[in-house]
Amino acid sequence: MQASADSTKMESPWSVWKCQAMDLLYWRDVKQTGAVLGSLLLLLFSLTQFSVVSVVAYLALAALSATISFRVYKSVLQAVQKTDEGHPFKSYLEAEVCLSQEQMQNYAEKAQYYINSTVKELRKLFLVQDLVDSLKFAVLMWLLTYVGALFNGLTLLILAVVSMFSVPVVYEKYQTQIDQYLGLVRTHVSCVVAKIQEKVPGAKRKAE
Repeated sequence: MQASADSTKMESPWSVWKCQAMDLLYWRDVKQTGAVLGSLLLLLFSLTQFSVVSVVAYLALAALSATISFRVYKSVLQAVQKTDEGHPFKSYLEAEVCLSQEQMQNYAEKAQYYINSTVKELRKLFLVQDLVDSLKFAVLMWLLTYVGALFNGLTLLILAVVSMFSVPVVYEKYQTQIDQYLGLVRTHVSCVVAKIQEKVPGAKRKAE
């Protein structure tokens, strides 16, 4: 019973962050999502004009200007009103921001799992465990060469951010129609793959 409670406690931060991320992507709070999306796009567009070092330095200066100005304002206000409210950021300074050992271990285990899975999958693709999968991966890499020639990394990242905040909402609204078209595409791709498996020597069918 105690182990179950400890496991729930360990998973709770990840569950909370996941729920918050889903709320942002599905625009549950329009103002909050708009602020996050606007901040991300502003940061990415800034990186297209300035270096990473410059953007980080400007952001740090902006944050320091805001906090220092607020601290001086509160100090002057306390002096004029002759109050003793203390440091205006006292609650934030005293808040616990350290990750526990259990949380660090949990995140490390998740990272290890994803890294190992990725390495194993790449090994299968590059060493041609399944010829069809390796061919599909080669086609994907070939298409990415054209994508890379048209867009740089930051442009792709901007498009990815916009897609993250638009695709889930569109899919939620038009799920039936999208699933119908995706089903047709999946069927067509399956037929093409089946024909390739029949004609390419060494291609094996995956067990269904």
